[in-house]
Amino acid sequence: MIEILADSMKRIVASQQEPEELGSGYGGRHGPAEGPVWIREGGYLLFSDIHGSRRMKWEPGRGVSVAKEGTANANGMTRDRQGRLVVCHHFSRCVDREEVDGSVTIIADAYHGLKLNRPNDVVVRSDGSVYFTDPPPRPPLTPPEHMPELDIAGVYRVSPDLKHINRVVRDFANPNGLCFSPDEKILYINDSNRHRKLIKAYDVEANGMVDLGSERLFVDMKGDDRPGAPDGMKVDVEGNVYCTGPGGIWVMDPEGQHIGTIQTRAVNMAWGGDDWTTLYFTGPTSLHRIQLSIHGIPVPRGEL
Repeated sequence: MIEILADSMKRIVASQQEPEELGSGYGGRHGPAEGPVWIREGGYLLFSDIHGSRRMKWEPGRGVSVAKEGTANANGMTRDRQGRLVVCHHFSRCVDREEVDGSVTIIADAYHGLKLNRPNDVVVRSDGSVYFTDPPPRPPLTPPEHMPELDIAGVYRVSPDLKHINRVVRDFANPNGLCFSPDEKILYINDSNRHRKLIKAYDVEANGMVDLGSERLFVDMKGDDRPGAPDGMKVDVEGNVYCTGPGGIWVMDPEGQHIGTIQTRAVNMAWGGDDWTTLYFTGPTSLHRIQLSIHGIPVPRGEL
């Protein structure tokens, strides 16, 4: 079911539209299924089975199969301008890139010589810079012996040439999902800590750094006691923000008004389909999709 809170939601999805389940049984004993990314030229979806330490592949007409074993409990995935897969790993505490020849390039595994906590979600800007969240270590998402070396759960930017890493935001308890506005002038970051459950917005400077003075609350979800928390997050071409939250997938307009909810259990999401109007999303142990009436931002992202 679709919760309609404003007429603008009706332009995105009909109230009677229902998500379709594509598969279930992923994520291991602890769950969840995570990190979906659409591979348009192949017409298939990849997603992470975190505690199975597997990468899964969904293809129309074929269903779900195992694409890769031994992913170091990978989580968030995206693609860069060249179409290479960019992946966050909990157990190996890094963000890496899979090259076309099958080799792997480390994008980031430390900050000022200290190991990262557990890279969680990632987005690549149109200039090739990589932004990722790094929440605190937390068993069973990380092994008990993975003690934190950093005393901050940060959000980081890696330059396109991979020579520089900057911590761009440092005051989140559990930074999780992140995405850019369609013009990439705003960076949205959510905090899934149960005492926060919010999304903040920041202006992005010309050099890719975040203007911390522009920090503002975009949405506060704490007042909704339905199951769910902010996690995966995406935007459409009109600047509406989609974020998992209490009761399902929240849809907010560019001003931060909650205009409706796709009522379901959701953890992360990705745009897909030939025209980027299908929203694929993972639940705690399942994979789903829903057809919308608006285009999402393609991945890889082209020039603005």
